[in-house]
Amino acid sequence: MRIAVSVPDDFFKRAERLARRSGRTRSDAHVAALREYVARHAPDEITDALDRAFEGEAELADAFVGAAAVRTLATSEW
Repeated sequence: MRIAVSVPDDFFKRAERLARRSGRTRSDAHVAALREYVARHAPDEITDALDRAFEGEAELADAFVGAAAVRTLATSEW
């Protein structure tokens, strides 16, 4: 999608230099900046994404810890 945004000249020049130094197009640099801004100001979206990514992992971890505890106790002297 194309948009038009007005920014102060000095900021535009700094952004241009940064994009050039990092080997990005101006558009890529602006998209990266917007992504970072949105991520920083919408932490619930990040939490939700992490929750979805790790859904079910707690049960697996609990099963692993339980099995390890049984093996450890079986080899330990009481």
